[in-house]
Amino acid sequence: MKFEYTGRHIEVTPALRSHVEEHFDRINHLFDGNSSKAHIIIEVERGKHRSEVIVNWHDQVLTATTSVEDMYKSLSQTIDKIEKQALKLKTKIIDKYHKAKKVSTIPPKQAEVKPAPVSPQIIDTKDYPVKPMTEEEAILRLVEEENQFLVFRNAANERVSVIYKRKDGNYGLIQP
Repeated sequence: MKFEYTGRHIEVTPALRSHVEEHFDRINHLFDGNSSKAHIIIEVERGKHRSEVIVNWHDQVLTATTSVEDMYKSLSQTIDKIEKQALKLKTKIIDKYHKAKKVSTIPPKQAEVKPAPVSPQIIDTKDYPVKPMTEEEAILRLVEEENQFLVFRNAANERVSVIYKRKDGNYGLIQP
């Protein structure tokens, strides 16, 4: 891993550099090879020691910041945050790879051949005489018969209509 240091209102001493590099050696197994780069920014403002670590790794940017009274403690906490982010990202990458591998190893289901849907057929044909009558006459005739509907020619408008029994006991009228 390549390190780049920036000190604001503080000089980056070799002791601070070795502290950072020791902590990164502990988590270096998370970062594959030398492709990753870390930028460490150390700053002192109003008695607080602020450290910021930016790591470029796998086209991702991991960033963590901590501000406490001790610079070494600040660096340690910041690097711990980077470690958590790297673990989370690495787990996500591994899960994505394994999920893709599982999907590719599942054998495709053999297509079940479904029979073609059978088109409806006319089984029985009945002829109804279509007589001209009023709607009231059609209702009276439907009451006398066992059928659920009656086809008739409406005397009022000379059009073919259908009157039917509803489940609620009333009658419905269909007019084209």
